[in-house]
Amino acid sequence: MSNPFSLSEKTILVTGASSGIGQTTAVSCSKLGANVIVTARKADSLQETYNALEGAANMQILADLCSAEDIENLVSEVPVLDGIVFCAGQAMTLPFSFCSEDKFEGLFKVNLFSSIEILRLMVKKKKLSRNASIVFISSVDGNNVFHVGNSVYSATKAAMESLTKSIALELAPKGIRLNTIRPGMIDTKLIRTGGLTEEQLAENLKEYPLNRIGQPEDIAYAAIYLLSNASTWVTGTSIIVDGGYTIK
Repeated sequence: MSNPFSLSEKTILVTGASSGIGQTTAVSCSKLGANVIVTARKADSLQETYNALEGAANMQILADLCSAEDIENLVSEVPVLDGIVFCAGQAMTLPFSFCSEDKFEGLFKVNLFSSIEILRLMVKKKKLSRNASIVFISSVDGNNVFHVGNSVYSATKAAMESLTKSIALELAPKGIRLNTIRPGMIDTKLIRTGGLTEEQLAENLKEYPLNRIGQPEDIAYAAIYLLSNASTWVTGTSIIVDGGYTIK
């Protein structure tokens, strides 16, 4: 029986694959038959992800995506890709009075500019197959909801949404699709090391109608849909995966 969600014979690159959403997405893609290329800047954690991948045609490429040289090397090493999931990113909570230009520049480079440069070079060097699917992990913050102290982070995600729509329009004649996923709160190290106490997490849980915060698998499965042939008529849009948080 045909499975439209199968990733068999597809080659998928996942950035930020050493932990959290990136790690889970990479492993989940491999379980559905993809040849997965994982990249991150932490060697030990990247090796852990690589070891968890199923299949025999996977690759790992150590790279700091804030390094122009590492980006060039990454693009040159990968084969032609059928999909990319851009998971690399950082959070930042900072009162606006401390949001200096260097803070904006630093977070934009990590959360947006590095991924866009990878994509630009992939297109320029013809490293994307026709009908390739590109997925950016965005956020409900900056697009659907707003929080005090979150202006820099929110700005990176709002810019991501706008830019990917424009690129999706430009690359549509090539059959290349771009979409984003907007997660709500996901249970990863990012939120547990980001200054939130267990009491604050418990209080935030009350805002989710489905009565739980998200798991990395919730986002990985949305990415798989966008990478698969089940979504070949979907581009320039965003999928909100937030347990009902933004409908309240």
